[in-house]
Amino acid sequence: MNNQVYANWSGHHVKLTWLPQKKIDNYSKVTSVHGVCFFKGNVLLVHVSGRGFNLPGGHIEKGETPEDALHRETFEEGYVKGPINYIGAIEVSHEENPLFNADGKYPLIGYL
Repeated sequence: MNNQVYANWSGHHVKLTWLPQKKIDNYSKVTSVHGVCFFKGNVLLVHVSGRGFNLPGGHIEKGETPEDALHRETFEEGYVKGPINYIGAIEVSHEENPLFNADGKYPLIGYL
């Protein structure tokens, strides 16, 4: 199975690699967290204006762990807190992105 895809994020050419069960210890490289949230047999989604439906989640704030951020984000988006079952990470590589800004807010290689 190929765990890599390329995506165009607002003109940025990024390589995304699914890493099952991969835990990221360096939280500074985790740019956002997302969760598949279940309630009464349904998957809960968030409607984001201009983007459509997404999984709940968002950016990590300074001093948060990824788990803290997911709990905060899902609660802010209208859901209750619950247990987290970690399933993996997505590596976001800008190594082939000609628009990458080394002084920008995202690392050359980060994780979701």
